[in-house]
Amino acid sequence: MFTGLVEEVGRITAVSAEAGDARRLTIAMQLGDEVLPLGASLAVDGVCLTVVESRAHQVALVAAPETLGLTTLGALRSGDPVNLERPLRVGDRLGGHMVAGHVDGTGSVAAHGQRGAAVDVTIATPPALLRYIVAKGSIAIDGVSLTVNQVDNRGFTVSLIPHTQSATTLARKAIGAKVNLEVDLIGKYVEKLLAGHLPLNGITVDTLRENGFA
Repeated sequence: MFTGLVEEVGRITAVSAEAGDARRLTIAMQLGDEVLPLGASLAVDGVCLTVVESRAHQVALVAAPETLGLTTLGALRSGDPVNLERPLRVGDRLGGHMVAGHVDGTGSVAAHGQRGAAVDVTIATPPALLRYIVAKGSIAIDGVSLTVNQVDNRGFTVSLIPHTQSATTLARKAIGAKVNLEVDLIGKYVEKLLAGHLPLNGITVDTLRENGFA
């Protein structure tokens, strides 16, 4: 479990093929000079991966075919920057929101613009994911916990404060760039629970959604 508060921007130093169409990612990083133990989890651009090799300032992880197909990790190349976050420890403050590191799919940067010191970023989003995104709700973009400002039928907009601009990769994303999206877990659980009891007296999930209940 993660919070969506990026600890560091690391850099891909090598990408190599693994058995079964998997891919091995080697990343240069600092993360408090900690040598991560084998089998530990690390969120890379919001994707929870398992450490398979580790030494000071470097870690290697393997992304399976399912992960490569569902996220942006398959497009990573040597030299690319990536957002990194270690998992929560018991007793840590939850400063962002509950992020599992299980990416639901990708969106793309549709627009960005300056508003005072902040940068507004609009993400074009597939309808299958957009249904779970609500104004003032939480969203993880490339592993960064953000608050949704606006939502329409094509996507949503968030604002990046100066710290987020400097501490993550999001402000550097060009128009059209793909980003990993993880929607709030709560909405998916509520939908699944409701589905077992509907339709009831003509009430459907669509009816609840139209009236602001789902």
